[in-house]
Amino acid sequence: MSWLTDDEDEPYSDYDESAARVRPNPRGTRPRSKQRPEHDDAVRGRVLTVDRGRLTVLLEENTEAERELQAKRARELGRTPIVTGDLVDVVGDLSGDEGTLARVVRIAPRSTLLRRSADDSDEVERVVVANADQLMIVVAAANPEPRAGLVDRYLIAAFDAGIEPILVVTKTDLADPASFLAEFDILDLDIVLTARGGVPLEEFRRRLIGHTTVAVGHSGVGKSTLVNALVPGAARATGVVNEVTGRGRHTSSSTISLRVRDNAGGSGWIIDTPGVRSFGLGHVDPASVMRSFALHAIAPEPPDGEVPLVEAHDWEIVDRVREGELGPVGQRRLDSLQRILTTLDPKAERDWEPAPDPED
Repeated sequence: MSWLTDDEDEPYSDYDESAARVRPNPRGTRPRSKQRPEHDDAVRGRVLTVDRGRLTVLLEENTEAERELQAKRARELGRTPIVTGDLVDVVGDLSGDEGTLARVVRIAPRSTLLRRSADDSDEVERVVVANADQLMIVVAAANPEPRAGLVDRYLIAAFDAGIEPILVVTKTDLADPASFLAEFDILDLDIVLTARGGVPLEEFRRRLIGHTTVAVGHSGVGKSTLVNALVPGAARATGVVNEVTGRGRHTSSSTISLRVRDNAGGSGWIIDTPGVRSFGLGHVDPASVMRSFALHAIAPEPPDGEVPLVEAHDWEIVDRVREGELGPVGQRRLDSLQRILTTLDPKAERDWEPAPDPED
């Protein structure tokens, strides 16, 4: 049977586009366009913790409908990391019932990012926490011994992120931290002492109300013990310090956001992070560190004709500190910062030369 019409010049005139065979998309999981839904019905939530790709998100915070749910990232987010402290938009099943799973479709703009790298030579950053405005640096007066160099690294990370640091000293019943704290006298730091003779727990808790505070510290300094005291029911795992090596064990394996409340009904958030023995700064812009140091330094009135220390150039800050403007403690802190900056970028051209290591 012939399918041709009488008009051989138009053999397909009996057919229209509806007769065309459409082959299925061999990659049926890939969207055919770059258009994405607007997700106008998405609900804003707070990421409390991230565990192997699953996120615990708090919805409708501080309302009667407040609830937690489990969620996963939407494909359109790509490789953008979602971390504890992020504010995200969620769609799908938002009931929070057991067995349900929602989707995170957007990450809200972040006010701050606390980051670290594997080591100083690694420029790949690991985002630790988002949207924190306070960094609680926890050290022990003894067992393990406090390390000023590690505190300097935490301070640099805080300065770089625009987060206010709080230096907390635990185990003050084991040793007097006065000589250690003297190393930071020239910095305008909020310092809290715990244990015997320290700040009462409720007074310390009030400093966290209305803030998102991330707790960091060397393994074994008592950070998780402190978090458990500040947040009843937190049940963060605690450990002991090895009597031979003087090092603590990693007990907290995840980063989690916990609500802290005071007796007056106020609330805030404290984010507990796993203990570390090093804190890489390969991601930090060295140019911002010196000015941040000057910003937090308690400097006397500048000499006649001089600008305030925080408004000086890098080389002027170095010269004035070496001339004694911040005393011997200020000189030691500056030397420590310079040595760290040199490890970050030893080939960089600077307006100053790093101070010699006193152990050389």
